[in-house]
Amino acid sequence: MSSDRRTFLTGLAGTAAFGAAWACGKKMDENTPASEAGTPPDSRAADLQAATDELFADLSDQSGSVEPISTAEHAARRQRLGALLSDSPFDAMICEGGATMRYLSGTTWGHSERLFSLVVLADGSHIWLCPAFEEEKARLRIDRDGGPGGEVLTWDEHEYPFAPLASALEEKGVGRLGVEPALRHRFVHGLQEEMGGSRVAAALDLIVELRGRKDEHELALLRKVNELTQQGIVAAANEVRPGMTGRDISRLMRRAQAKLGLGGIWDLSLIGEAAAYPHGGYGDRKVEEGDVILVDTGGDLHGYKSDNTRSWVLGGKPSAEVTKVWNLVRDAQKAAFEAMRPGDPCGNVDRAARAVIERGGYGPGYEYFGHRLGHGIGMEGHEDPYFDGGSRVRMASGMTFSNEPGIYIYGSFGIRLEDIVVVTETGADHFGDWQAGPESPASA
Repeated sequence: MSSDRRTFLTGLAGTAAFGAAWACGKKMDENTPASEAGTPPDSRAADLQAATDELFADLSDQSGSVEPISTAEHAARRQRLGALLSDSPFDAMICEGGATMRYLSGTTWGHSERLFSLVVLADGSHIWLCPAFEEEKARLRIDRDGGPGGEVLTWDEHEYPFAPLASALEEKGVGRLGVEPALRHRFVHGLQEEMGGSRVAAALDLIVELRGRKDEHELALLRKVNELTQQGIVAAANEVRPGMTGRDISRLMRRAQAKLGLGGIWDLSLIGEAAAYPHGGYGDRKVEEGDVILVDTGGDLHGYKSDNTRSWVLGGKPSAEVTKVWNLVRDAQKAAFEAMRPGDPCGNVDRAARAVIERGGYGPGYEYFGHRLGHGIGMEGHEDPYFDGGSRVRMASGMTFSNEPGIYIYGSFGIRLEDIVVVTETGADHFGDWQAGPESPASA
């Protein structure tokens, strides 16, 4: 990178101008240097964009390296759901716009007060339930590009969706309707009133069986998106300088992942004492040499999510306590990884990690490690099943989870390490590289 570009970028770090330039025109405040205050916001944003693009010039769009899920795969998923329904207490399952609808059809639809839903029956067929005035829009969406198509059942504003759907399901011989857990309660209540409370029930176990175990294509997408996030973390971490705030670091993390082709990027970058709060503390001070930095970040590739956390010390000079805690968290993460075996309860894995942390002097229970070990991940960043001590869900090959133990010391610092793992037929595997030490995520 040219010296002029780097001088511009690092000169903005930690100032109001850095944030304003990224925001493409937000008002400057009294901390903005006079030399920058006279520059039009769009010009500052363009200069910063050019500086960061040059900073990450060696990163290129990798989104085409794995194909998205095809319409044929969506159709096969509906058939598989039909087979699962045949072996369940339900004759059909309903979902509204969200991950399960996208999983089954590739179709997206936002939430409103009007119910738009997909119903899959035990024979693998499906029905769309749609407000009548949205029918043409819905048909454009479900029929385009070889989409799922299918029957569209409409309802007018005066009648509400419940009676039309109940009547259609009655004609198709549906006795019990399984409800995808994310369906909003107002709609569940309406269906229960129309069909009878005993005929409409939550289908959580069915969803875990349907989406919990990922196939080879899904695993390839999850592996790639998490590898790219880790690559972005390393690239951005190498450009962190004293004087930057957590927000500044976050902008670097987001831009690096965007250059690699990810969408839906989110980031939580915490400095020092703020990292003692797992989801972030108040305030955002400037980073100094020797500070702990905790970055929890991820993005989306063709509908599949990444979620990685790295903790390191700026300048590579960790204190004895930071080194002890970092190594203990890493030991807990490895113990959890070794405890992952198909057929065993998910709760065993949380307990394995927690035992290491307690033996290291950071216990008992949730005192320093206050959250569960991890969560399922796939088309949602957090989805069933979970690695928590109360879970009796049995691990199965193809299930994917975060493995993220942490130790948080209020008023001082926090350390969390997070990688995405997949249960295999004999144990587990992880996506990407383990971080090698507290000096820098680039050591991975």
